[in-house]
Amino acid sequence: MPRVLISGVSGFVGRHLASALAARGDACHGFGLGDPPADPPLAGWRAGDMLDADAVAAAVAASRPDAVVHLAGQSSAALSFEQPVETYRANALGTWTLLDAVRRHARDARVLIVGSGEAYGPQPDGSRVAEEAPFRPVSPYALSKAAADSLSDAFAKRHGLKVIRTRSFGHTGPGQSPTFAVPSFARQIAAIEAGDGEAVLRVGNLEVTRDLTDVRDVVKAYVALLERGRPGAAYNVCRGEGVRLTDLVQRMVARARRPIRIEVDPARVRPADLPYLVGDPTAIARDTGWRAATPLDATLDAALEDWRGRARR
Repeated sequence: MPRVLISGVSGFVGRHLASALAARGDACHGFGLGDPPADPPLAGWRAGDMLDADAVAAAVAASRPDAVVHLAGQSSAALSFEQPVETYRANALGTWTLLDAVRRHARDARVLIVGSGEAYGPQPDGSRVAEEAPFRPVSPYALSKAAADSLSDAFAKRHGLKVIRTRSFGHTGPGQSPTFAVPSFARQIAAIEAGDGEAVLRVGNLEVTRDLTDVRDVVKAYVALLERGRPGAAYNVCRGEGVRLTDLVQRMVARARRPIRIEVDPARVRPADLPYLVGDPTAIARDTGWRAATPLDATLDAALEDWRGRARR
């Protein structure tokens, strides 16, 4: 039974990934802050901070992993403007700490370092950015992920580790925090449907285009990369198609069970944003056969039903 150590397993993607790995018979071990997820049950768990080198090393040594997936970190670009130093420490230095622990205790493990397509920065409208493009980050979050990607590449070359990097574009689905766009819209719609407050959906800047994939497809990509990705390579994990947020919001409002008005809330607008960002998934499709399969409308339905269920509870 393969052993997989997942940092940040209690987070949004971590829980979905642990479920997917457990379903195929892998023994999932977890490391992170707080409590472990109740479902699926983990084969092993250690609580700790990614900046605590001794705690990270102990988790790697105890789990004896065949593979490691690094998901832990600060994942909100919006929050990174308020906490730039903390974001850099969590994402860049936390990645370094994990790789150093792998170097010492699990040199033969395949390591998936999950990065962000936001590191590429602004792109021309109508384009699809490929892995060869330079990084031009515009937020502290994007900068921290660009740094983590670069140091992962350098660290792997220096020490011969089997590191695979992702540049994961936007992904959403059931279980995501409402600090992100789709769950924020879904939570507000569910609350309005339940009669909680006025029928107004408050949004940030909608004049942007994003590449958005279902989280359940994304974790399939991570599993495929663990199996068939090339060590040393970087892969975009994305749909390869753009959707304007203004169109996405209209599609969600059309699903609401009450008429809803849309208003821009200045507090929800980022200090800097990317007008257009769509990825090119050619490399991951070529090397693993993975492609995003879930229609966006099905993802929006799942997110809405998730928050409707929470509203009922």
